[in-house]
Amino acid sequence: MESSPRTLVEAITHFSDLDVATDFFARMRWPEGPTCPRCECPEYSHHKKRRLWQCKACRYQYSVKKGSIFEDSAIPLTKWLPAVWLIANCKNGISSHELGRKIGVTQKTAWFMTHRIRLAMQTGSFEKYADKFDGAVEVDETYIGGKARSMNAARRRRWEAEGGSKGHRGKTGVIGFKQRGGEIAVAVIQGDTKKESLQREVRWRVKPEATVITDELKSYAGLDQHYQHEIINHAEKYVDGMIHTNGLENFWSLLKRSLGGTYVSVRPYHLRRYLDEQAFRYNKREMADGERVQKLVGGIDGKRVTWKELTGKEKPAPKPEQRAVSRYPMGPF
Repeated sequence: MESSPRTLVEAITHFSDLDVATDFFARMRWPEGPTCPRCECPEYSHHKKRRLWQCKACRYQYSVKKGSIFEDSAIPLTKWLPAVWLIANCKNGISSHELGRKIGVTQKTAWFMTHRIRLAMQTGSFEKYADKFDGAVEVDETYIGGKARSMNAARRRRWEAEGGSKGHRGKTGVIGFKQRGGEIAVAVIQGDTKKESLQREVRWRVKPEATVITDELKSYAGLDQHYQHEIINHAEKYVDGMIHTNGLENFWSLLKRSLGGTYVSVRPYHLRRYLDEQAFRYNKREMADGERVQKLVGGIDGKRVTWKELTGKEKPAPKPEQRAVSRYPMGPF
C-alpha cells in the first residue's frame, strides 16, 4: 500500500498517531471490511472517535484488537506495531530487554509481547494433504541447548523433565524440512531421534513418492519404501550434485546464532515459538521489510494466547485446525 512505511524510521513516525496505527491494522486484518466476531455479520457502523465498530445485526461493539494477539492488552498499537516491525525484520532476533528499552515497556511486558508476536508467525499444521512438501525435500536434525557439562545437577534434571533429549544430555532435538525452491518448516522432536520418531515427522510433512534428501543417520533407513530417498555421506563429502542438505545447514547456523547470541537461554517449553520466528523470517527473506510486516499483521486473526497459557499455568482450549496443540505438549501453542 502507498501509505505503508518501508523503513524503521518511517514506521516509527507513521505509527506514532494512534488513529493511523488503528487504520493500518484494520486494513491489514480486514482487507474486505470488518465482520462481527460474535455473529459474523459484515454490516457495521464505525465510531471513529472511540475507535470501535458496531455490528448492525446484534449491536455488538468490538475493537480492531478483538480476536487477535493484541486482545486485552493495555499496550497501544503505537507500541505494538513498531514491536512487530522489529521482531519481523531483525535477522538475529531482538531480546525482550532490548525491545522493552526501545518501546518504553518493562522487560516482562516485552517478553509477553514477543511471544504473542511469535504466535502470529506460526505456520500451518500440515493437516491438509495439499500443504505437505513435494518434489525434492531436504530433511535434517540438530540439537539445541547448552552442554551438559556446563549444567549443575538440578538444572540438568529440570531440563530433561521439560523435554531435554536423553541421547544428547541437556539438549533438545529439532527436525527441519526444506523444499527446494520453497519454504522451510521446523519442529521440536518428541522423544528421541530414533527411527520411529524421525520417520513419523517425515510422513506427517512430506507427500509420498517425493524425493527426500538426508544425511547418513541410520534413523532415516527405510524411507525408500515410501519416498525416493537420497543420502549424502558427510564423512566423505557435503555435496554430490543436487544431493545435499546445505539449505538446512544454513538455516541451523542462523537459528543457533540467534538463540546463542540474542536470546542466550531458551527452555524447551518455549523453543517451538523461537523456531516459528526464525522460520517465518527465513521463508519471507525475499520480501522487503514493509511487505514482511504486512504479511505478519495480516495473519494474526484468530490467534491469541494468555499469560497463564504462556507460562504453563493453564492449558489452552484445543482447536480442531491446530493439531500441534495435541502433538506438541512442550508448548501451549
